[in-house]
Amino acid sequence: MITLRGLTKRYGDKAAVSDLSLEIAPGKVTGFLGPNGAGKSTTMRMILGLDRPTAGEALIGGRPYAALPRPLTEVGALLDAKAVHPGRSARAHLTAMARSNGIPVRRVDEVLETVGLTAVAGRRAGSFSLGMGQRLGIAGALLGDPRVLMFDEPVNGLDPDGVLWVRRLMRSLAAEGRTVFVSSHLMSEMQLTADQLVVIGKGRLLADAPVTEVIAASSRNAVRIRTPRPGELAARLAAEPMPLQVTRSDAGELAGDGERADERAGELIVTGAPIERIGMICHEIGVPLYELSPQEASLEEAYMELTGTSVEYGAGAPQKAGV
Repeated sequence: MITLRGLTKRYGDKAAVSDLSLEIAPGKVTGFLGPNGAGKSTTMRMILGLDRPTAGEALIGGRPYAALPRPLTEVGALLDAKAVHPGRSARAHLTAMARSNGIPVRRVDEVLETVGLTAVAGRRAGSFSLGMGQRLGIAGALLGDPRVLMFDEPVNGLDPDGVLWVRRLMRSLAAEGRTVFVSSHLMSEMQLTADQLVVIGKGRLLADAPVTEVIAASSRNAVRIRTPRPGELAARLAAEPMPLQVTRSDAGELAGDGERADERAGELIVTGAPIERIGMICHEIGVPLYELSPQEASLEEAYMELTGTSVEYGAGAPQKAGV
């Protein structure tokens, strides 16, 4: 388990991380999200003892990193895949790591096999592609068979097969009861990989919840309705006491005025009302339904909504040609 208590890092009058308190539990993949400059890398570096906190503490299994007698056997990390001597082979790099940390050298071939680098184990790391470098970094994290694992952008440079492999690896490590803490900018991949999400912005905690809860909290969640009497239903929904929004997305018939309904069903998009309540209203007023389906927000939409006021380095709208 990773525990953060009031973790703070200041550079002069700027707070890179501010009073961050949370627990990253074992047995699940915890995604670590936030805009550029939010403090993700600084947080990970403080957990690993690479940066000293201004205040607070970061603990791994109840102890700071510096107090771990054999760190690589307790926590493995991939923060920078380029942090490898380019003249060393993959096997030599991992062997040096193993010997300097009291890890059996037999683990080198085991992790090379795990990450798919056995065939190129004798090649210099400096000749590796970005994706191969990522695999070597992951091998280094796995070398000590630790119970806590941290990965910063682990799918960077990987092809689709490699991305799928990383996803399965993260899930399998968590299933073994390990703590898996992963940062990424790929929302679609986090939605498929993570169980829990920690979201920060401008150094402050914005969310610490299961992926499903983060998405469910988005105002972009809606209900799609297709009915031959959209106008009548829209008027009834507008009378509800709850704050909801009804949007017409078609040009069909508007009201139940006794005339024959248009054969083309009208479509409504409703936000702010539970689908169960909408179904009950349709039953009460006798409006037939061709479709009543939830339109769930994506993690990307929920994330953008959550961090909208925490983007430190935002880009302006693209200019038109010739402007």
